Amino acid sequence: MLPAVLPGVGAVTQLLAVLAVSALLVVPVGRLLHGVFTGARHTAPERLTYRLLRVNPAEPMDWRRYALTLVLCNLVMLLVSYALIRLQPWLPWNPAGLAAQTPELAWNTAVSFMTNTNWQAYSGEQSLSYFSQMAVLTTFMFTSAATGFAAAAAFMRGLAGTNGAQLGNFWVDLTRIVYRVFLPLSFAVALILIWQGVPQTLNATVTAQTLQGETQRIALGPVASLESIKHLGTNGGGFFGMNAAHPFENPTPLTNALHVLCMLLLPTSLTYAFGRLLANRRQGWVIFGAMFTLFAVSLGALLLAEQGGNPVLGAAGADQSVTATQAGGNMEGKEVRFGVAQTALFAATTTAATTGSVNAMHDSLTPLGGLVTLVQMMLNSVFGGKGVGLINFTQYLILSVFLAGLMVGRTPEFLGKKIEAREVKLVMLAVLAHPLSILGFTALAVTLPAALGSLNNPGAHGFTEVLYAYTSATANNGSAFAGLNANTPFYNLTTGLAMLTGRYLTLLPMLAVAGLLAAKTRVPAGSGTLRTDTALFGGLTVAVLLIVGALTFLPALTLGPVTDHLQMLKGAVQ
Repeated sequence: MLPAVLPGVGAVTQLLAVLAVSALLVVPVGRLLHGVFTGARHTAPERLTYRLLRVNPAEPMDWRRYALTLVLCNLVMLLVSYALIRLQPWLPWNPAGLAAQTPELAWNTAVSFMTNTNWQAYSGEQSLSYFSQMAVLTTFMFTSAATGFAAAAAFMRGLAGTNGAQLGNFWVDLTRIVYRVFLPLSFAVALILIWQGVPQTLNATVTAQTLQGETQRIALGPVASLESIKHLGTNGGGFFGMNAAHPFENPTPLTNALHVLCMLLLPTSLTYAFGRLLANRRQGWVIFGAMFTLFAVSLGALLLAEQGGNPVLGAAGADQSVTATQAGGNMEGKEVRFGVAQTALFAATTTAATTGSVNAMHDSLTPLGGLVTLVQMMLNSVFGGKGVGLINFTQYLILSVFLAGLMVGRTPEFLGKKIEAREVKLVMLAVLAHPLSILGFTALAVTLPAALGSLNNPGAHGFTEVLYAYTSATANNGSAFAGLNANTPFYNLTTGLAMLTGRYLTLLPMLAVAGLLAAKTRVPAGSGTLRTDTALFGGLTVAVLLIVGALTFLPALTLGPVTDHLQMLKGAVQ
């Protein structure tokens, strides 16, 4: 059911302006990424880093060694970060005297930021010291995001190359992405955020007198530096519990638009870099077009759902003649300074780019609005973040090639390489690991009384809260409906496992696919070759993606947000 109230011209203009700027940045930033991935020279800081790490930047890695190095590097960072969080009371820059997190919460936090999920089962200003926020959270926001982009670089080289032993060097990719992309961009964005009023200080909290004569302690901290990499790296973890709804993280509509642009900047530009690396820019534009179409449709649906509001509240308003609409749209859980339009844009972007930051309470979205955010994370291929969005979309490109080959009776080919049984098995492992984690952990949670005790809402909405939690964790998104108390031993353990599954059981099989394809001889294109760089094939891939997603997740969505929406239309309130 479409809402009777449509968004205003001003709201639509805001959204189109942000999307237009994002599209204009695709080519220049894509060229930057291509240069980072292919450049032969190393800067002085990069050479110093190689010496400190005792690695040879000229040493190539095949997919096995690249994947092993990536996993071991992440494992070491996980152990170090866990230790730092547990030792927080004895480390510097803890002016509030905060205690250490419990073992299971520290495990969840360390896994969350190591996998670039940034799921937070705690309130940042009340749980982590300044040192932990910088040494663990902010540092991981650089390294975990760079790890994803490094894997994407290796994956693209494998598809474009002719030698399976030449996927690049993990240490070179990681170092270059941090030094040449994230550090300069983060510094520039941080300066803009400080100009707009975002704090950047090591001072302790300040005390203020409220209008009611009460005393209030206001938390401060090095917020701007965290906020910049938080969105550029599609991380999402907030300095404050309110995340980007907090006025110190996101004070103005300008910062809100800047956050959205930062989230889209690198995932969209990666498609152009992919096309240049393949020497086939049409392929990159087809991928961008398919992703952008999915995103635009999702954004439109989310905006319409929130603008239409809740008919139950509309019927309870002063204007009893309008019972199907809510004046001003659904403003529950939203900041007045952003309104429906910028909130919808932020929510659509943060779930499409798997960032996870929020400028509103997602638990207060309309059922259809919540459905849109869920679907984007379940598909996990609408731009995506950390470089893995492109990898995830390529899964469906290869799957589409395989299905098309079966239909026409030809051996499927992708980028001139034959797709055989090994590649299809690895692709299906990556495709199935995602829903298996989401649906498996959700099923486990809704059958255990201890897990159900964390719910604040019964029925369909409560089920949606659990489904959203494991979808967000598996998609390495990190946002939450927040009606679920996830800071329990059960949820800390299981969401941590979901994060690991979503990160590595989708990433590593696709690295293997890239390595296998790189070792194959390229087949010259012929009259019977199925071109994958056409709008027709892009449409086919989108269709396959939606069909697989519907067959996998539609039953769960029917039990959750669809039922919730039907109950809302009947006037039921949970």
